[in-house]
Amino acid sequence: MQLTTTLADIAENTPCSLALGAFDGLHRGHMAVLEAARAPGLAPGVFTFQPGPKGAAALLTPEDKLQILGQAGMQRVYRVDFASLRQMGPQAFVEEVLFARCRAARLCCGEDFRFGHGAAGDVGLLARLCRRAGVELMVVPPVALDGEKVSSTRIRAAVEAGDIPTANRLLGRPFGFSLPVIHGNHIGHTLGTPTINQAVPLGFALPRFGVYAAWCLARGQYYYGVTNIGVKPTVGSDYVLAETWMPDFSGDLYGWPVRLFLLDFLRPERKFPSLDALKDEIKRNARQAEEIALAIKPEGLGALPLNPQGPF
Repeated sequence: MQLTTTLADIAENTPCSLALGAFDGLHRGHMAVLEAARAPGLAPGVFTFQPGPKGAAALLTPEDKLQILGQAGMQRVYRVDFASLRQMGPQAFVEEVLFARCRAARLCCGEDFRFGHGAAGDVGLLARLCRRAGVELMVVPPVALDGEKVSSTRIRAAVEAGDIPTANRLLGRPFGFSLPVIHGNHIGHTLGTPTINQAVPLGFALPRFGVYAAWCLARGQYYYGVTNIGVKPTVGSDYVLAETWMPDFSGDLYGWPVRLFLLDFLRPERKFPSLDALKDEIKRNARQAEEIALAIKPEGLGALPLNPQGPF
């Protein structure tokens, strides 16, 4: 997969089929647009922006987004700084960037795609420009689930409410992330429930604080886990952590990437009167997490590849 991040570096010699959009969640609707971009005889690609929609919490890390795009078969990814195109008019963007630089012979987008300075361009203008240039345009209808359009807004609302099963159905894969394991305060070791700690990035969509059942992919192997997301009120934390105990895992994962797949919400985060009470509750939650995880085969999670050779 070829990644280009600077407008000046886009100068293709062969035609392509481009999916257009922010693709901030790469959910079922977005994946339908990507699938439309797979056309015989044309290199499939995507033109997107970094950062994504202003003020919207991220549903993917940039690294996870690239991995999913690669799994979807995208050979060219143009991930351009939005500021570099902010002042470009819609017609200039299409003709000078998509047609001339990217060599797009086919464009694919959703019905609500907007582009150009002030988001002045719409699908109607795009259709006229494509007809004039002899470029094929595929406008992909929205994907609906439970009678409503699948959208990143719906997914963020579900995640923030702790309704992970709904978020996962809308995404078409489990909500989660791959992040390096960092050092914590090692309280879990003293409790007999050693945990891995992952710092949730600023600007990332935060699930409802509490405890979740999860599958974890560590060093190429799956382990069920019980994950607390929050600020650890019993022992304290200065930032949001995903803290996971994998009862069947033993070893050192510091610095390694671990992919976390959230499956279901177990209970809200709360403060316990003692560490012994916390330990008992963690073990009870682990039994719940195992039951939930074993009902969902890890092979069906849509796992993304991890570097098995070493830490970040």
